[in-house]
Amino acid sequence: MKFLNPLIVVSDLEKSKRFYYEVLGLEIVLDFGANVTLTGGIALQTKDTWSTFIHKNDNEIVFGGNVAELYFEEDDFDVFIQKINDIAGINYVHTILEHSWGQRVVRFYDPDNHIIEVGENMIMVVRRFLKSGLSIEETAIRMDVPVDYVKSCLG
Repeated sequence: MKFLNPLIVVSDLEKSKRFYYEVLGLEIVLDFGANVTLTGGIALQTKDTWSTFIHKNDNEIVFGGNVAELYFEEDDFDVFIQKINDIAGINYVHTILEHSWGQRVVRFYDPDNHIIEVGENMIMVVRRFLKSGLSIEETAIRMDVPVDYVKSCLG
């Protein structure tokens, strides 16, 4: 058994392809018309074909359940935030917040209300804390991770 990729259902495939390219930089790897695989392994499936696959009516396909997300990490988090601030129509779950371990994240919805989370790459979090003057040991305590994890981020 091997897991291949997540598949999300979309109501407007062209709009979703544009969103994932313009906002997250994902490109089309495979295009089968009603099913598209993007870089990173995410597959988009049209709502009408999906409803036939699972033998449901279109009105039984419900978007926006807020029960799952697609998670991405970004090395240059500040540049990414500036980029999405310049894109009209981003519908935020929440703007930037910092988790207790120090990682900054933002969550927003795609055109069909699937949650997208973009977090600061954890290696960059370690580097940010070290650059601020914390020692390796203090960074480990601040992030609630082992010292060896902090050291591995420096390699």
